[in-house]
Amino acid sequence: MAFAEYDNNYVTLFIVHYYSTNAHIMENIIKTDAGIIIEPVYTQPIPMDELPGQFPFTRGVHASMYRDKLWTMRQYAGFSTAEASNQRYHYLLSQGVMGLSVAFDLPTQIGYDSDHAMSEGEVGKVGVAIDSLEDMERLFAGIKLEDISTSMTINATGFILLALYIALAKKQGADLHKISGTIQNDILKEYAARGTFIYPPKPSMRLITDIFAYCSKEVPKWNTISISGYHIREAGANAVQELAFTLANGKAYLKAAIEKGLEINVFARRLSFFFNAHNHLFEEVAKFRAARRMWANMTAELGATDPKAQMLRFHTQTGGSTLTAQQPHNNIVRVAVQTMAATLGGTQSLHTNGFDEALSLPTEEAARIALRTQQIVGYESGIADTVDPLAGSYYVEALTNEVEAKAWELIHRIDAMGGAVSAIEQGFIQDEIARSAYLYQQEIERGEKIIVGVNKFTVKEEGTPEIFRIDDSIRQLQTERLQDLRARRDNEAVKMILQRLEAAASTAENLMPIVVEAVERMCTLGEIADTLRKVFGEYK
Repeated sequence: MAFAEYDNNYVTLFIVHYYSTNAHIMENIIKTDAGIIIEPVYTQPIPMDELPGQFPFTRGVHASMYRDKLWTMRQYAGFSTAEASNQRYHYLLSQGVMGLSVAFDLPTQIGYDSDHAMSEGEVGKVGVAIDSLEDMERLFAGIKLEDISTSMTINATGFILLALYIALAKKQGADLHKISGTIQNDILKEYAARGTFIYPPKPSMRLITDIFAYCSKEVPKWNTISISGYHIREAGANAVQELAFTLANGKAYLKAAIEKGLEINVFARRLSFFFNAHNHLFEEVAKFRAARRMWANMTAELGATDPKAQMLRFHTQTGGSTLTAQQPHNNIVRVAVQTMAATLGGTQSLHTNGFDEALSLPTEEAARIALRTQQIVGYESGIADTVDPLAGSYYVEALTNEVEAKAWELIHRIDAMGGAVSAIEQGFIQDEIARSAYLYQQEIERGEKIIVGVNKFTVKEEGTPEIFRIDDSIRQLQTERLQDLRARRDNEAVKMILQRLEAAASTAENLMPIVVEAVERMCTLGEIADTLRKVFGEYK
């Protein structure tokens, strides 16, 4: 029955019943500056099956959304040594950050210790260098892991970094059942868009499902994967492609876990997503709303019946590729618009980029302004006062439906190829992203798309703003630390655990318990990654 056919009295009674049975939503009275009471939800002309906190979750995964609690405000940080990053974390926590988000350097991401020949020139440059459990202890010195939520942007070596985090939590005496956070762990988008993979797809998927199974028992509050559209968008995809390719990857992870015998109502509760927020405010909001609805239906089709296994919970980062080196302070406005898009769309956590990130890692000032952007939107704008502020807008509702329809078209094409893994192996997703990036750049060069300060409203700029630089001497420091560690540790125990790991990799045994024991015995990240390279090989 179409919504227009519902009797208005029935609608009113339904809404009264819904909120009387969820009375906590009504306890928090919110008013505008003029004294107007803001209702939790405005109903007409929304279909009756799209109330917030209920399947299919178009309007949000929680009935009250930000009225009870704002999104988690994160700042992505990690550079140089563990001590330097730790200092930045303490600064960010003092400024009101609610959760930490760790960036790792390139050698850490692709499984090389800092003293490896392949690491030269890259140690500590795009993130923090982590070689061992001792580095992890330095990274979180003075921070109780039981009291903080940590997101780690790591994929191919995600299983090792998670093991290091768990080992550190155990050393701190933490209850592992209380440890919370997220590991990105999304290898499929690495093959399609980013490139920091090590092993071929099949063993990589095995490592991911090992993490699903291990964490469901040992670290149940941990989000075991953050299925990432962010990097797909950064590589040049448009909003519809970002949505379609991300959900197609998510579907592949669901099927891989089901095939391994895992229960979808258990493991799917700990899946999360990571999306980009670009400048087209309304298209981005529509993308987020459509994503929740699509994922709810996708999980239901694969057998999920628990509402928490059908929810699409997601983190958002503002668009790095939208930032310009020209007139960099313009980026503050771009980030503000993107912050509004993410929060109007119902994100669960958010990282806002520094205005100087087209030039370097963010300075403390840039990081503070980025955080203040979130805080101003959260506490001053009124965006958080009602659950889905743009719901009922004819434009937003129509745009949500249009984005969803186009995304399903792409997903059906991927399904016809055999799923996301096959589509990546055939180069389909990569080609689609490259074509989109090319068309976008052509529009800019022809002046059809205006980028303020780049192809219009330009000024002659003199000098360069303060930028954040990383000293190359960090590699030497990390090398000396590795030499000292290898001299002090029980190398016979290291040899034995690595042999166990190599043998287990050739079986169906879950590797996570062995990797946790390996890092506790002071095996390095590179040694563990190399041990599996012997068994799995490298993907070229």
